[in-house]
Parts: sequence; structure tokens; C-alpha cells
Amino acid sequence: MKSQVRKHLQFSIFNYFRMIKNRFFLGKLGKMVFIDKRVEFIRFPKNIYIDDEVIIKEGARICSCNEQAIIAVGKRTTIGYHTFIFASKKIEIGDDCLIAPFVYIVDSNHQIEKGININIQTNITDAIKIGNDVWIASNVTILKGVSIANGAVIAANSVVNCSVPENEIWGGSPAKKIGER
Repeated sequence: MKSQVRKHLQFSIFNYFRMIKNRFFLGKLGKMVFIDKRVEFIRFPKNIYIDDEVIIKEGARICSCNEQAIIAVGKRTTIGYHTFIFASKKIEIGDDCLIAPFVYIVDSNHQIEKGININIQTNITDAIKIGNDVWIASNVTILKGVSIANGAVIAANSVVNCSVPENEIWGGSPAKKIGER
């Protein structure tokens, strides 16, 4: 059974063109990847790996911020409208995930040492790993070092700053357990 999004997804000639064009720039672009208009793969696109049947909605920004930063998106994952994924180290997203609109996933923070301008301080980075079958609702922020285990759900408007166990539902700012699947 296909989800509503996949059931009604229609590839236009423009979607095929964007898929073919991006095969030359990305580290990997799987089969039948739907890339909507105004999607950007920024800075080091050769470090971005997109598996089969992924859907990337309009306005998404996926950025490998330096030559070593890796982003990997698993099969049949959907990335919602205007979602930002910025890696300075590594962000892995598993298979069959749903990432709603306006989600921000970033694996680094600026240092804030007093007496030194913030804009010249180095970033502190730590990888993010999102398992399979994870649902991240709209307006969620996922911060560095977080691991979200298989089957977890993150409620809308949450800020996730610690790891989430398998099949748990988390919400709030900062996010905490609010239920189980």
C-alpha cells in the first residue's frame, strides 16, 4: 500500500530533468528520486548520497558544509517543504522516514567563549543519526550528537537535543518522552 504522497506523486518532465541533472553533481542519486523545484544541494554536493525513491519537496536545502561532511538519505524517505539539512560532520537518515515541512537538522553549534567574537569561533560538531521508519513532524529542530532510533516519532515544534529510543514519541522544547508507539 502506497502512502497518500506517493500514490498521488506525478513525475513531470521537469522532475526527470532535475533528477538527471543532479546525477552529475551528487555523490549518489538513486532510482526514481523526486526532486521538486527550488531544491538546493549546497557547497559540496559530491558528499550527499540520496537512495532510491526519495522525495525532496520544494524549497529544501541540503548542505554538506565542508569537504569531509557527509549526508546520507535512505530509501523511500520524504523530505518536506523548506526543510534544511546542514552537516559539518555527518547526518544519516534511514529508510522509510517522513520529515515534515520546516524541519531543521544541523550537526554543529557555534562556541560562545567570552572575549572572542562569535563569528570567528570554531563550530563544535557531532554526527546525527536518524533510524528507519521515523516521523519528524513540522517545525522540529534536531541538534548535534542526536540519535533517533527506529520507529520514533518527534512531535511538531520540538527541539531535540538528546537521543531518542526506539518507538518512543517525544515532544517539547527541549524534547522529552511523551508516549510510545
